[in-house]
Amino acid sequence: MVIVVLGGTGDGRKLVHCLVEKGHKVGVIPVSEYGKELAQEEGAMILNEVSAAKLQGWWQKNNIRCLVDARHPFAADNRQGDSDPYAFLFENSRVPYYRLGREETIVEENELINPVYTIEEAAVKAAGLGKCIFLATGSNGLEPFLKVKNELGVRLVVRVLPEHRVIRKCQDMGIKPKDIVAMQGPFSKQVNKALFKMYRASVVVTKDSGKAGGIDNKLAAALSLKIPVVLIKQKNNGPVYSWQEVLALLSG
Repeated sequence: MVIVVLGGTGDGRKLVHCLVEKGHKVGVIPVSEYGKELAQEEGAMILNEVSAAKLQGWWQKNNIRCLVDARHPFAADNRQGDSDPYAFLFENSRVPYYRLGREETIVEENELINPVYTIEEAAVKAAGLGKCIFLATGSNGLEPFLKVKNELGVRLVVRVLPEHRVIRKCQDMGIKPKDIVAMQGPFSKQVNKALFKMYRASVVVTKDSGKAGGIDNKLAAALSLKIPVVLIKQKNNGPVYSWQEVLALLSG
């Protein structure tokens, strides 16, 4: 029987590694070429040649034990909705479905921390807090920030993965090379602090991606410099599990 994992997070990779190590047959649907390489290194089957449109037929022909959604918690605002190409799996697969999640970050009340729930709200809020936005959310959801950049004349610095495709995307959208920080995290408090100072950030935008996403170090670095933070909170629909919990359920 095959355990199918929708990849995208470090927690998902840990789960795949442990499952393969225990002798389970695992098929991974990666979200990027880099994710594909990592899954191959773990010894998992790669299912990226099976498009979302064709996956239903593949799903019916193969003996599937369960589906694990290990995509980034912010990968889709409306999971299991019409915008999700894998919605039919969740609704019609008739096999157990587990979504990996991250604990919500609990922060002490601080006037420098500004919680929001959408990218659009974050862009408007950030533009009102400073003239140099340091965007530590990756390459997805850049459009609202480019809009405020162009309309209000603020500087936008983006920190993204050091992948050619991602960097090219940023450049094609009009972001200058000097405003692209291509590095792979998570980062320590010291590294975050050095970058915020180097780029003269006046406001930092980040997602509440949990400790695994380095949120604690980003917050600590920004607050130590008295820089306001726009914190995009998760919108969880339905139960979520840690990768350890899913491993225990599948190994029992």
